[in-house]
Amino acid sequence: MIHFPNAITSKLPNVGTSIFSVMSQLANEHNAINLSQGFPDFQCAPELIDLVTKHMGKGHNQYAPMQGVPELRHAISDKTHSLYGLRYDPDKEINVTAGATQAIYTAISALIKEGDEVIVLEPAYDSYVPGILLAGGVPVYIELTPNTYQIDWSIVKKKISQRTKMIIINTPHNPTGTTLNEKDMKMLEKTLSGTEIIVLSDEVYEHIIFDNIKHQSIARYPKLAERSILVYSFGKTFHATGWKMGYCLAPENIMKEFRKAHQFIVYTCNTPIQYAIAEYLANEDNYNNLGAFYQKKRDYFCELIKNSRFTILPASGSYFQLLKYDNITDEKDMDYAIRLTKDFKIASVPVSAFYHKPIHNNILRFCFAKEKETLEKAAEKLCKI
Repeated sequence: MIHFPNAITSKLPNVGTSIFSVMSQLANEHNAINLSQGFPDFQCAPELIDLVTKHMGKGHNQYAPMQGVPELRHAISDKTHSLYGLRYDPDKEINVTAGATQAIYTAISALIKEGDEVIVLEPAYDSYVPGILLAGGVPVYIELTPNTYQIDWSIVKKKISQRTKMIIINTPHNPTGTTLNEKDMKMLEKTLSGTEIIVLSDEVYEHIIFDNIKHQSIARYPKLAERSILVYSFGKTFHATGWKMGYCLAPENIMKEFRKAHQFIVYTCNTPIQYAIAEYLANEDNYNNLGAFYQKKRDYFCELIKNSRFTILPASGSYFQLLKYDNITDEKDMDYAIRLTKDFKIASVPVSAFYHKPIHNNILRFCFAKEKETLEKAAEKLCKI
């Protein structure tokens, strides 16, 4: 074995393997039903696959422009304007990315400097804080209200300092399945008024929203949009998470800085898939019906487990359902998630994994982006507990 004489000092000493990878590996080892990692177990539309093949055959196999192929950027601009009423310039304000995680990391890398504070609302998706730390930033944590996961805007206001550079919001929310409403957005606008704080808005589940709730995109609020970078995922929308395709929107001054970093992190993204998605977006039904599609899955899963010992917490968006198990055991959620996987052959994600410090709230996250048969098998196991 080669011995390297100098110890390497980690830039992320407290960061281990992603909880999603840990639980998925455990599910594989114990042949468990995997409702932990957020991906569908069904195929994306054959039409979309055919379009990718078509564009490969047409020779669209070399580097795309750094900001994304023009056809896709124009399609994104049209889609955003149709949905939210704001027109983003395809050339100056839209960039295609290698998934939403890359967009989030790039935005943080480009905009956060040493010592800048970034407000993080917990529970928070696990990629936010490592990006902040690698940029030399300082995460400022605010815990959402337990069980309801609402934002206390009075606390947000108190946490803002002269060093606050960014706040990260996520709606529909992963892991809780909650959504921000119009009042939240107006409070965000009021709270940031008179500051130069940037909003990083993670909206990857924009179309997976239920019960006739309207997605409150930053793009609906011009005063917020002028200080925000918005992140989206084609993988989530089109059941193709393995393609790692997303995009971001921002005013020109912010996008200029984003692109400076983007070109050296990934440069560009899969060319034939970009052309394929550009064509596929022409039919609005390919994304406008997504909420109803997943609401049926949410409702079916909840109906199947309504007589279990788990407590179902409301989910108004995303494809995750939180289940509280305080009527079953006092075990910490990580311990219980592991035992469920090993003993009952069903994998979930402990919600405590989305906090920066230990927390015990007896709640697990289950992904219902699954075939009917998968949900039935999972529910059968949960109802036996």
